[in-house]
Amino acid sequence: MNKEKYIPQPIDTSDIDLSDELLELADKIAKNVHEVWSYGRLKEGWSYGAERNDAEKTHPCLIAYEDLSEEEKEYDLNTALGTLRLIVKLGFKISLKS
Repeated sequence: MNKEKYIPQPIDTSDIDLSDELLELADKIAKNVHEVWSYGRLKEGWSYGAERNDAEKTHPCLIAYEDLSEEEKEYDLNTALGTLRLIVKLGFKISLKS
């Protein structure tokens, strides 16, 4: 496979509107995405550092989700929203447990 010719082709989910409940779920997923990422980094020996340094394994985002910049939170939220929109687009339904 020629990596230079790779063209991403995500499924278009721009026609999907999420309910208020799913938007609330997206916020929880976004936080958990950060928690999972942080857990993995810490397990690999990374620690907090004011600047990312791959050699020293330091990263400025190894902090609580609530303390992240809005830009960093938005990255995680977009991942969550994209995933939820794809789930709906593919015909799956998410419902609250009763």
